[in-house]
Amino acid sequence: MRRRASLGAAVVSALLIIAIVLGSRLLRDFDSALLPYAVATVFLAFGVTYRYMVWISSPGARRLFRQGWRSFFSAENFRKAPTALPRMIATYLGFQKFLGARSRARWAAHQLIFWGCVLAALITFPLTWGWFTFTSSTGSGPGYEMRIWGFKVLGFDSLSFFGWALFHALDLAAVLVIAGVSYFLWRRMKDRGAITGQRFGYDLVPLIALVVISVTGLLLTFSAVFLHGGGYEFLAILHMVSVVFTLIYLPFGKFFHIVQRPAAVGMQLFKYTALQSDQVFTCRRCGEPIDTAPYVENLKGTMRDLKLDFDEWAEYCPRCKRVLRGSAYLTHVKKGFK
Repeated sequence: MRRRASLGAAVVSALLIIAIVLGSRLLRDFDSALLPYAVATVFLAFGVTYRYMVWISSPGARRLFRQGWRSFFSAENFRKAPTALPRMIATYLGFQKFLGARSRARWAAHQLIFWGCVLAALITFPLTWGWFTFTSSTGSGPGYEMRIWGFKVLGFDSLSFFGWALFHALDLAAVLVIAGVSYFLWRRMKDRGAITGQRFGYDLVPLIALVVISVTGLLLTFSAVFLHGGGYEFLAILHMVSVVFTLIYLPFGKFFHIVQRPAAVGMQLFKYTALQSDQVFTCRRCGEPIDTAPYVENLKGTMRDLKLDFDEWAEYCPRCKRVLRGSAYLTHVKKGFK
């Protein structure tokens, strides 16, 4: 499996390199100063593909992956609930409403980080690959043209509000990320539950990396506007190192859930369509509803794949499982200590 994953990751990386070369018009629009960022994205593509292929090779993830895509491409599901998939993409991926059930503050902070990172990725990745270019016919502005793959998309005045917002979109993304990360750092220093279970490399390093990227990015703008470029080279190197480190770290740390999360949308659709068809599985002992029948059957199949010889326990609700375990303890263990 690891050899297959390595081969798949190498193919994806090669395709990305080809896309960079072609999208930048055979590197004519490629900025050599951004080469470290581009190399880091190639490593990112390799790492994400490798980790994803290894992840879906496990029985549980493989079943999740297959059922998700089967539901995604199901014409019957689309016919029964044509708006279900767009709504789940918006609410589950975009606005992550499931986080609001845990804490509104955590949901708001997560939204700030999510949209800040999305905005930054939509700008920096194409720029890094040479797909986006901003050129001025006069060499110094204020009139600029934005081109994608060499084709002019629009012209704008850099002194207008639109031009200012376009050139400072990364600063806005940095402010959003800093605000969201600040809450999570505060929570991890004050919340007893978060402190107890947190790990430095897994929980704190990603937050610190986001802060460093955002702060150094803002300092680059501050240096250019207020310090006439003072300290710009040092800040640029520090910013580059932090970005490259984060991109390489992403597939192998907490950030990998960004890649995993879309796969869960298909499973949510799988459960939703079953509920719409009244395919509800009830507990064998008390008769209370547990989940959808297809989901319970999928869970039992995963347990059989893992060679767990108690897949029938999936047919009981959590309360009845505790009662049955307690009864078994009293019957087979406690009676031996009279």
